[in-house]
Amino acid sequence: MYSCLIIDDNEIERDAIELHLRKIPNLNIVAICKNGIEAATILSKQDLNIVFSDIDMPELSGTELYKSLKNKPLFIFITSHSHYAAESFDLDAIDFVVKPATFERLLKATNKAIEYLELRKNASQISDDLTKSVENNDDYFFFRETKGITKLNYKDVIYIESMGDFSKIYTSDEKHVILVGLKNLEKQLPDFFARVHKQYIINVNHISTITSHEVHLTQNFTVPISAMNRQELLDKVIDKKTLSRFKK
Repeated sequence: MYSCLIIDDNEIERDAIELHLRKIPNLNIVAICKNGIEAATILSKQDLNIVFSDIDMPELSGTELYKSLKNKPLFIFITSHSHYAAESFDLDAIDFVVKPATFERLLKATNKAIEYLELRKNASQISDDLTKSVENNDDYFFFRETKGITKLNYKDVIYIESMGDFSKIYTSDEKHVILVGLKNLEKQLPDFFARVHKQYIINVNHISTITSHEVHLTQNFTVPISAMNRQELLDKVIDKKTLSRFKK
């Protein structure tokens, strides 16, 4: 059972979040707070696993509350304002949910948080070694996971998602979790991998479509893309491969 806290200054939305979360059997709602100050008092007295917090609250916002905590639980921010997303991910929030928060979306965020907590608990069983073969122009790499040493072809990697201290590698039919952060992983991958978001690296060979806010990949995967990373991707990769009316 994972302990959690709900914070929202809007009574209707607070009740709706509580209603959804009580349907998730692995959660124990310890307290429901009307504001950040009330939540700060509770969090100073006990350690909790997950906090579901609104951002835009009077006196002490959700992000200000997060910054004020010495021992930080996992935060899932819930807000009506999507422009807060970049800030919340900069604070290493485990997820960001845009209101109205549906049960399906809260369940997805909760499962992501629980998965991270389980990984952190079992981290001692996973080595942080990543044996790569880029220097030799090989098309594969090795990494360690709980079941042993796994070999994976670079071309089979569709995208990689940050899980805090861990990274989750997605192929067409598998997911692998390794104890290597996305920042360190980025330094070790060949140049056809690109950072598109604070939490995502993609294999550019799997791009299907790029919109203003998302990258659609093969196997129906979709990941967000930030404005800055989108421009970098266009400049370094896409523009060089884009057909034009006139050959230069």
